[in-house]
Amino acid sequence: MDIENKDEQPLRSVPVSDPDSSRKHKRKRCIIICSSISTFIFLIAIILLILALTVFKAKKPDLNVNSVTLQDLNVNINPLPVQVTLNLSLAIGISIKNPNKVSIKYRTSSAALRYKGNEIGNVPIPAGKLGSDKTTDLNLTVTVFADRVASNSEMFMDVVRGNLPITTYTRIKAKVRVLFINIHVTSTSTCDVNVDVQNRRIANQTCNYENKF
Repeated sequence: MDIENKDEQPLRSVPVSDPDSSRKHKRKRCIIICSSISTFIFLIAIILLILALTVFKAKKPDLNVNSVTLQDLNVNINPLPVQVTLNLSLAIGISIKNPNKVSIKYRTSSAALRYKGNEIGNVPIPAGKLGSDKTTDLNLTVTVFADRVASNSEMFMDVVRGNLPITTYTRIKAKVRVLFINIHVTSTSTCDVNVDVQNRRIANQTCNYENKF
């Protein structure tokens, strides 16, 4: 009976992985991934910084007084005792321009009338929102509080002379949000006007503007 001889198969060596080499490979791969992520975050931060300093740089809103007109004027003078009854209303036209590439929000503000540093009337300006590169026009009417000027001897003399110096003061507080950062800006306008009492008109007007971050 023939016995088949089977070819003997040579023994194959099974590779044994080196744990130190595997750890080094993983560590190297982790370093590469972390470096790539860090570089990407750094580039994004640089881009955002450049945008914040150029295109999205916060700009001051432009507050302009377009007109100040005399809307109403009634004067009664009582020499004894010295007293003046003044009913005066001024119509103030202002515009607010947003030069930013993002919208701004402004809080409730006010426009006031002042006589030689003392407030004699005011009107509120309601809060609002203004889109990028937009302008809004506001028409305000400010009336003098008669009780605040009745016994003012200086105003009495100015009215008698026929020239009443009045100052209009307008303030807008706005907030600009640039790249998750809120920037607060205050814009003010101060206009010195002379009221020609006899001719019932505004004789002249000089305005100054100021912006503060």
